Amino acid sequence: MKRRKFIKNTALSSIGVTFGTSLLGCNNTDQKNSEEKIMATDNTQFPIAICTWAFTAANAKAGEELSKGKPALDAVISGVEVEEENLKNTTVGKGGAPDREGNVTLDACVMNPEGDCGAVVYVNTITNVAALARKVMEETPHVMLAGEGAEEFGYSQGFEKENLLTEESRLAWEEWKKSPEYKPIINIENHDTIGMLAIDKDGDIAGACTTSGLSYKMKGRIGDSPIIGSGLFIDNEIGGAVATGMGEEVMKTVGSFLIVELMRNGMNPQEACEEAVRRIVTKNDRYKDFQIAYIAMNKKGETGSYCIHEGFTYMKYQNGENKNIPSDFYHKG
Repeated sequence: MKRRKFIKNTALSSIGVTFGTSLLGCNNTDQKNSEEKIMATDNTQFPIAICTWAFTAANAKAGEELSKGKPALDAVISGVEVEEENLKNTTVGKGGAPDREGNVTLDACVMNPEGDCGAVVYVNTITNVAALARKVMEETPHVMLAGEGAEEFGYSQGFEKENLLTEESRLAWEEWKKSPEYKPIINIENHDTIGMLAIDKDGDIAGACTTSGLSYKMKGRIGDSPIIGSGLFIDNEIGGAVATGMGEEVMKTVGSFLIVELMRNGMNPQEACEEAVRRIVTKNDRYKDFQIAYIAMNKKGETGSYCIHEGFTYMKYQNGENKNIPSDFYHKG
């Protein structure tokens, strides 16, 4: 068994728990037809790249790489690196807002079409953590490395040690300390992860998710972004999904995994994203105070998105065009 294939095994066992054992042994013709429809591919639409928020340059970079014939995983890592290296982006990579102690800590994960995955958390000295997560996936027997261990492994793989706290972020942190408030601000850049999905010319899907986390978070806080199944999940037979927003709420419903399973059972990406948001708002009467958004893509290249509050958008690169698309939303009152 290849490394980390237990992710797929876990997915299969979870289907039985969540949706009933009939899904594993059902002989219903309609269900089989539905699954065959989902898995059918039409590569005349490929390649496609989508990402959370209006990260135009990042998604364009992924699209360019795909158009050159690069595999989906190479494309998404190249794409998110644009924002990891963007010092003006205070929510991803170098220049990200620090925690309450003044330390920038980064989290990321990746998944490839084979179902392998890698993640790093609480990285304080390396900018390109999505690429580092890939190294964990490909060069170690593990799925996730944390803190100093992740950093030391990164140095051994050629990653440079850097100070991630820019002067601009330090000054903003000093200002925040004058009247500290630990509260999410809906659609304000204090939790705007970049999550990216791509389907390449061969119809294979991969994804990456990278963030500096919630601005001025408690020391040691980890959100959903590096958690396989929460911030990101891929099943190359079905599709993929990524999340952004208040990570604590995404983790409670394992949102990205949920969306892929909903697509497995007949929903299109839009319907699956809407159901994942509904699971959150029906179980938490404080949903008006935070934002959650999902994007998803299935094996046919169909895409969808949904969020709690108005204001979330996502990028889509297809046929040489890179468009920003407003997402439909739940709370309209």
